Amino acid sequence: MPPSTAELKETALIQALRSAKLFVGLGNDDLRRIAGMVTTRDLETDEYLFREGESSKGFYIVRSGAICVHRVNAVGKEQVIHVFRAGESLAEATLTMEQGYPANARALQPSQILLIRKDGFVEMLRQNPELALRMLASMAVHLHVLVSQIEDLTLKDVETRLANWFLKQCPKPIGSAPFTVVLKGTKRALAAELGTVSETFSRTLAKLRDLGLLEVDGPNITLLDPQKLHSLLLKNLGE
Repeated sequence: MPPSTAELKETALIQALRSAKLFVGLGNDDLRRIAGMVTTRDLETDEYLFREGESSKGFYIVRSGAICVHRVNAVGKEQVIHVFRAGESLAEATLTMEQGYPANARALQPSQILLIRKDGFVEMLRQNPELALRMLASMAVHLHVLVSQIEDLTLKDVETRLANWFLKQCPKPIGSAPFTVVLKGTKRALAAELGTVSETFSRTLAKLRDLGLLEVDGPNITLLDPQKLHSLLLKNLGE
């Protein structure tokens, strides 16, 4: 007998959960149980997943697309905290918080999100110490990313931040051989991650291209001489 629609849906959800970094290596029984707690949501570009202060329904897995988590300061300026992409999880900390979501989350491009509902998952964590440890590790990674983001935003201009971002993608130690960085999301998403807007990002990319530091072919950015880009970064930081 062929599988039913419900069985096909469950199989697809389990596969999506298995591809999430948080659940890699988790057994089929646990994944099947988590799949029973999942609600799928599709978001259009600029549609909000949640807003700061809203009561937490649970945490999320990005199945496709990109989600920008940000806050808005007193003068109305948006500050990007992090951009989450396919396979990444967000808002795990709200599982134990009563205050609601501490920031806003908006789709930077058409995205599909998996909501793992709070009620059932918290009970599962109580019964599964290994999964609880995974959640702690995931939140530790988010904290590391946040600290790194704060450090990057102290860099004085977009050119320096972009050069720094490219160099972080390069293998270490940084050499002179060309290296191609493939953008996983849109340039708009990366601009937001760097704390700027698309127009400024494009101008900065064009400037680095005109300096002979890189070539642009769609999502493929080839750093022609990473060591030379590193020298520019050091010069900008030293000014």
